[in-house]
Amino acid sequence: MSYLETTANFYRDVAETPETGLCCVQNNPQQLPGLNIPSVMQEMNYGCGTTVQPTELVGSPTVLYIGVGGGLEALQFAYFSRKPEAIIAVEPVAEMREAAQRNLALAAESNDWFDPNYVKIVEGDAFALPVADNSVDIIAQNCLFNIFEPSDLRKALQEAHRVLKPGGRLSMSDPIATRPIPEHLQKDERLRAMCLSGALPYEEYVQHLIDAGFGTVEVRARRPYRLLEAKTYNLDSDLLLESLDTVSSKVPVPADGACVFTGKTAIYRGCQESFDDGDGHILQPGVPASVCDKTAKKLATNFPEDILVTDSTWHYFGGGCC
Repeated sequence: MSYLETTANFYRDVAETPETGLCCVQNNPQQLPGLNIPSVMQEMNYGCGTTVQPTELVGSPTVLYIGVGGGLEALQFAYFSRKPEAIIAVEPVAEMREAAQRNLALAAESNDWFDPNYVKIVEGDAFALPVADNSVDIIAQNCLFNIFEPSDLRKALQEAHRVLKPGGRLSMSDPIATRPIPEHLQKDERLRAMCLSGALPYEEYVQHLIDAGFGTVEVRARRPYRLLEAKTYNLDSDLLLESLDTVSSKVPVPADGACVFTGKTAIYRGCQESFDDGDGHILQPGVPASVCDKTAKKLATNFPEDILVTDSTWHYFGGGCC
């Protein structure tokens, strides 16, 4: 049996018997005014963070959600796109599709604004998305892609890039590892299905996004997720997993490398009216300006006396240099 079959069987079980807290970092999902979330949806909150980024959701975008789970984030996306089939939820496990459909019907009973037709649930998987090239505004996946082995992750990211419109965004939440996961845990298919042993280190995870053609990667949140305790998991020392929320844009990768925003800022500490680095970045005295990690490194290297570059906050919400 392959790890993908093990994963499908695992999620058949939790579709029929919800396992509260299976993956999620926090028990309470993101709250939105006028949105009532059925308790069964909260019990089936099998994500590790959130992919629902309100700043990305103006104008009723078309959203492709990969791995519908209990339907919670599909409902949250529908809150911003209130039109028939604005949310396309792709799910390979029949039992999970059925559970999500039931949950969305329950949500309609407690939310006057919501029509279950806003969400179209279809059979499919991340490796062959059942939509046309350049056809959706946003793709989202929560705590799914970390399950994939690297070759399958590349396929899934290439598929996401294919179906996004130019300038479209890929919103993801996945566990990452603070050091490489040992091989004996990577080979444990059930731990992989539980989002505990497939996590990549941060640098490798982001590089996969860049290699798939995403020219901008924004880190929206990074926080502790799970601790793999040394004795339980046969490790030399405890291994911390973190939850990483990112939004990646389908824009060309610049010749000098992708723009990765992790919350760094650059501050001009001189007394002139402004500072121009000659590369399109103009800074005002004493005022922090958001910069990508690439620009931050150039400024710190080329202008160490003029520019203070702050550390990554791992929270970025726009206003950057690129």
